[in-house]
Amino acid sequence: MPKVVFLPHEEFCPEGMVIEAKSGDNLLELAHNAGVEIHHACDASCACTTCHVVIREGFDSLNETSDQEEDMLDKAWGLEMDSRLSCQCIVGEEDLVVEIPKYNLNHANEAAH
Repeated sequence: MPKVVFLPHEEFCPEGMVIEAKSGDNLLELAHNAGVEIHHACDASCACTTCHVVIREGFDSLNETSDQEEDMLDKAWGLEMDSRLSCQCIVGEEDLVVEIPKYNLNHANEAAH
């Protein structure tokens, strides 16, 4: 079973956290189930960048990014080569090391009222 290591983040997991995962788990759901409350303003529908994470190890074991995710990532604060939206990440067979950026931007697509 792969392990997901969340690096320390002052708001979401000050001590960091190691979570046992299963291949096929959604990274955002896995984090929330373990008490790592990563923001997700669009309710995990790939319409914002609030769940942006940087995969420090294990990036290649994740599912491929969709065009929609890549379009949203272009708007993410602090974008890096190994950035992903955690709501779109499916855990593979390898361990992951995940960094939650200090800041995020809310680009939720909202309908006009």
